[in-house]
Amino acid sequence: MFAFNSIRIVIAATGLALTTAPAFAAPAPGQVSLQGDVKLEKTVVANGASTHVLVTPQKVVPGDHLVFSTAYHNSGTSAVDHFIVTNPLPKGVSYAAEGSEASEVSVDGGKSWGQLATQTVADGKGGKRAAQAGDVTHVRWTVAVIAPGATGAVSYHAVVR
Repeated sequence: MFAFNSIRIVIAATGLALTTAPAFAAPAPGQVSLQGDVKLEKTVVANGASTHVLVTPQKVVPGDHLVFSTAYHNSGTSAVDHFIVTNPLPKGVSYAAEGSEASEVSVDGGKSWGQLATQTVADGKGGKRAAQAGDVTHVRWTVAVIAPGATGAVSYHAVVR
């Protein structure tokens, strides 16, 4: 079981200040602040209809589905171009590829990046095999432009191991 705390990150022109978080980003002109969050995805049945809801996790168990998100806000006076947000995956979760088309992944600790389908890992026999969701170590997004005052968010899905 895991317990989760709120995640906060602030990035200023001078660099990165990190309180508790798995997300980080490349320094950017102006000030971009990041706020990380994690939600537990639950299925609720009411009046015979199933609905997926996101709730704040208190405890999670293997097989639970989580959504990790990072909200960003440019409080500076100029646009920020090509802003990169990188999230290392916590050890206790496995990447879930649904909705991952807008992100890149790394299976080698952040050294190389690409779509999951293009990644390979050692097969333990001296060769390579296609990477799987459980091999992902980091997820990243490039936000083309964050205008002054603009906000947005990126997210990925994971499953508790």
